[in-house]
Parts: sequence; C-alpha cells; structure tokens
Amino acid sequence: MAPRGRTLLLPLAAATVLVASTIFLFAAVGARWRPADSGLPVPPHHAFPTAVPATASSSNATTANKELSFLDENGQPDDPSSASASRSASASTSTSGTGAVRCDPRAAAAIKVFMYDMPPEFHFGLLGWSPPSPDSVWPDVTPGSPPPRRYPGGLNQQHSVEYWLTLDLLLSSSSLPPPCGRHSAVRVADARDADLVFVPFFASLSYNRHSRAVPPDKVSRDRALQEKLVAYLTARPEWRRFGGADHVIVAHHPNSLLHARAALSPAVFVLSDFGRYPPRVASLEKDVIAPYKHMAKTFVNDSSGFDDRPTLLYFRGAIYRKEGGSIRQELYYMLKDEKDVYFSFGSVQDHGASKASQGMHSSKFCLNIAGDTPSSNRLFDAIVSHCVPVIISDNIELPYEDVLDYSKFSIFVRSSDAVKKGYLMRQLSGVSKQQWTKMWNRLKEVDKHFEYQYPSQKDDAVQMIWQALSRKVPTIKLKVHRSSRFSRSDRGK
Repeated sequence: MAPRGRTLLLPLAAATVLVASTIFLFAAVGARWRPADSGLPVPPHHAFPTAVPATASSSNATTANKELSFLDENGQPDDPSSASASRSASASTSTSGTGAVRCDPRAAAAIKVFMYDMPPEFHFGLLGWSPPSPDSVWPDVTPGSPPPRRYPGGLNQQHSVEYWLTLDLLLSSSSLPPPCGRHSAVRVADARDADLVFVPFFASLSYNRHSRAVPPDKVSRDRALQEKLVAYLTARPEWRRFGGADHVIVAHHPNSLLHARAALSPAVFVLSDFGRYPPRVASLEKDVIAPYKHMAKTFVNDSSGFDDRPTLLYFRGAIYRKEGGSIRQELYYMLKDEKDVYFSFGSVQDHGASKASQGMHSSKFCLNIAGDTPSSNRLFDAIVSHCVPVIISDNIELPYEDVLDYSKFSIFVRSSDAVKKGYLMRQLSGVSKQQWTKMWNRLKEVDKHFEYQYPSQKDDAVQMIWQALSRKVPTIKLKVHRSSRFSRSDRGK
C-alpha cells in the first residue's frame, strides 16, 4: 500500500477503537444503573402503560356519546341505577389484568382543581339536602351510592351548570386513579398544587329560588348568601394569594351573582353570555361561555334527513321580549303566514319542551333569536334536535367557539338583514339539500358537546367546559407573574 494510504488508515482505525470502547463503557454502566432519587429498580419494558387500541365498535361509541344524565329535561331521573352501574363499569374497564391503569399517553392531562369545602347552604343545601353528620359537607358519590339530590326541572335546569361541575369534581376525587378519559379536571387537596380554584356556589339556583325577600326579612336569602360569599372568599389565603385571578365562579343565569359580581370580578366567571355584564367585570378574554342544559330530548339514532322534515323553519317560545328581544315580534309578524314556517308562542307551563322537541325534530331550520339577553336555551335545543340553527343575535357569544366552528352547522343572519322583507326566506330556500345534509351530519357529530351528564363522558358539556377553563390557565399565570414583578423585588429590600 502506498505511504499516503497508510497515513489515512491510521486515524480511521484509531477512531474506530475509540467509538467501540465508548459504547462498551456506556453499556457496562447502564447495566448497573438505578434511579438514584427513588431507590427503585428500573421496571421491565412491558411494565410501562401502553396505549389502549381503539377496538370499540362504532355502535358502542355512539351509545357512549348518547348516554344521557339521570335527569330528563323536566328534572326527573331517567334511570338512577344505570348511572351508578355506568360509574362502576367504567372504573373496572379502565384497568388491565394487573390492575394498572392503561391510558393513551396522547390524551391531554387533566387540570388540577382545588374546591372549597364550603357549607352546604351554598350548594346542595339549596336543593334541600341535609348533611348526615356535622362534619359532612358533601353528598356521597362513591361507586354504588345512591344518586345525589337531583336538580329541579323546568326553567331552573337550563342554568344548572354549577351543579354538574361540582358533581364532576366530587366524583374525580372519589375514584383514584380516575378511569382513562373520564376527567378533564381532577380535584386536589391543596390549593398550592392546583391550576384553578373552584367556588361551589349554586348561584343560578340561589337566584331562581331565593331572590325575593321573605317577610320579616328585608334582605333576600340570595343576596345574603352573596354577601357571605364575598366575605368568605376575600378572607381566604387562596383568594389573597393571587387576588382571586385563579378562582372559577359559575353564574350562568344572567341575573345571578348580581350583588357580588363586581367584588368578585377578578375571578373567571362561567356565564351564558355578557348581556348584563359591563366589560370591566366580564369579557371573553377572562371568562368562559357555557351552554345551557337543553330542554328538548336529544334525537338519538336520527335518520330523518332533508325530505323527512316537512317544516322549513321552526320557532316556539316567548315572542314579546324586552331589551334586545324586540326583534322577535318583528319577525313574528313577518313570518307567521309564510308557507312551511311554524312561528308560535310557547312556554314550559304548556308542555313547551315536549312540543318543541317534536317540532324541531320535524324541521329543517330552527330560529334562535336574541331575547332579553343575546343567548337562549333554544339554540342548544336545536343542536340536539339536529335542526340547523339560524342564529339572529348580533352580540351572542358561543361556547367553546375557539375550538368549534359553528358556521359548519349553523346559519348566521345579521339582525338588520333579518327584518328586511323576504330576506330570510330567500336565504333559507336557497340552501340546497346537499348543503343542508352536510350541516345536519355535522350536528350529529357535535351534539355530544352539549350534553350535561353524570358521570361525565369524554368531550361532553362538562368536560368541554373544563377544557375551556384549562385554556385560560396560561393567561391567568401570565397575569399573576406580571403582577408579581415588583412585589418580589420589594421583598428583597
């Protein structure tokens, strides 16, 4: 071999020896390595949790998504025993043969929520529940226990959001570890470990039942509870730590928390809309919009397509409204005599929910018109009836719109256009069968996001609200960290 060739091979051989020695050294050390911080042996490879393959049939998935709560639209239990059975079954099927929970590692981590153990007068006491002992605050939700005290039906139930979120937190802390995909939020015992602090005040129920003073009292029970709430929270170290910025308060009825909302405005509010809130108290940047609990029955196994729905446009509800709802009467006089349009007065008292279900199930489009406030339960009745919503409410805010594109299953019409003679009918008549069917199919995909259930199910209304709240956490942390800049510096002086 030429001298030049030998000169090139010598460095190459030396490098090869060096690499081989390094590999041997790391292999020898790795064979003896154990995690120093735990003192536990490294488990074998097969001991780590693995993703559970998606083997469930589409029919089973549909059944899971359509499982309704133990309350029907009138607040009556559908089948309380099935709720407990579902709870127990889901707890058992989430484990492998060795008892280890096998979760999909791609699933989003649940947010950690601290919930105050507040006196029952703020929550289940408003439902007539009495604690079994002086030390008891919460009803028993462990598997096999009777269902908790049900929420009242009728119009009360539209705004029952705080009830479902509270139950979900109670259940998350009663079944450890939680079944895979069950909880988007998990209750923790220490506020310092939490992403959010939940305030279990049933504000909407308090307003609906106790907003009027009963003689000889000069102050209503609702107002007295709100004053107690402000005193309770502002005295707590958890509130004072960040000025309440990480607290979550549900005030879904537009008139709930009326006397306390300004004092508690640093908190994240869960609302139906911003119609009766000044921008300095509530805004989309800080707060979360939650859906009403629908009153109409969910249309399960819906095969009634375009040709099976004879009514073109449907509306049943209060026609004469104050504030922004005056457009309802304008549209009523404009549309009441139109062919294939049903536009009528209706209320809960005359079995309105049942009649609305029947009417929406047989209609292609359903009107959602602004009432006293920008939102109404009618939108969510239409969604679960798979009746394409026609939304005429310029200032409406919609639940989880940052992740859900409503334009794929709804039609939006400006109020100024809707009152033009013939405009609305031309728009709806111009929607082809193919276009309508595409929106109808999308409604059947998204209706699960508007179901309040106990126990909650993957991506139902309860979990979607928790997910929406989790998306507020980075903004809350940014606000808290920025406000702490100089306070930390001042402490060092």
